[in-house]
Amino acid sequence: MSVTLDPPVERPTPAPARRRVNRGGNPVLSGLSHLALVIWAGTVILPILWTFLASFKTNTQIFTQPLGLPSSIHWDSWGRAWDKANIGRYLFNSVLVVGLSTAGTMLLGAMAAYVLARFSFRGSRFLYVMFVSGMVFPVFLALVPLFFVVRNLGLLDTYTGLILVYIAYSLPFTVFFLTAFFRTLPSQIAEAAIIDGASHTRTFFQIMVPMAKPGLISITIFNVIGQWNQYLLPIVLLSGNVQDKWVLTQGIANISTNAGYQADWPGLFAALSMTIIPALVIYLIFQRQIQAGLTSGAIK
Repeated sequence: MSVTLDPPVERPTPAPARRRVNRGGNPVLSGLSHLALVIWAGTVILPILWTFLASFKTNTQIFTQPLGLPSSIHWDSWGRAWDKANIGRYLFNSVLVVGLSTAGTMLLGAMAAYVLARFSFRGSRFLYVMFVSGMVFPVFLALVPLFFVVRNLGLLDTYTGLILVYIAYSLPFTVFFLTAFFRTLPSQIAEAAIIDGASHTRTFFQIMVPMAKPGLISITIFNVIGQWNQYLLPIVLLSGNVQDKWVLTQGIANISTNAGYQADWPGLFAALSMTIIPALVIYLIFQRQIQAGLTSGAIK
């Protein structure tokens, strides 16, 4: 009589107990950080909101009810700022100068950053350091020699001189940002394009530029906002008496000076609102691209 023994049954090993990870962090520090963000947002949003509301008030309401809402909407201050203060002309000049200078900055900066990030040659490190060193040099220290250089070139009181200076002023940060961004992009695609017979120019414009779109959009917005709000360079390089060539910041400063005598504070706040609206709209439209460009390098 034979007895068949059943094979031993293997019992599953119990999984080790998982430790509960507290991903919320310290609640006190989290609360303080949120409070700091709320305070910071208030210090930025409230002055802008007050400027918009003050542009619809009268002089009397601005000084008697500075924190109150306007009793009625007065659009005449916007009309005075547009027509009498010549804000429309200044706005066109700023759009022209900033548009051309930003295009030149992005073209030259992207090409320089791509070469510094992808190619190793003698002197590449020195060129990169020279570009980056421009970020730590305050622009107001170069105003006097810059004035004489532009004047000797015959470009004083011209849009060409201001655009070239804007490009030189914005290139250091553009090259610094895009060089780090191009280094995060995969090089296999560019190498495959070169093997297939594509030139370096075609590889850059048709392959690398579309891949670097988030970073390009981010630095473009930073350059637009920085050049849009620039005051020192236009006041030095467009210092002539021909006010038709002034940019928006010069026009706003002129209105502020005249407001001390004419007391047209609603017109001044309306002009300030016209200055804020374009930059605010551009940022609101491209805020997702800006965030994606700033975080894509860290994610990769």
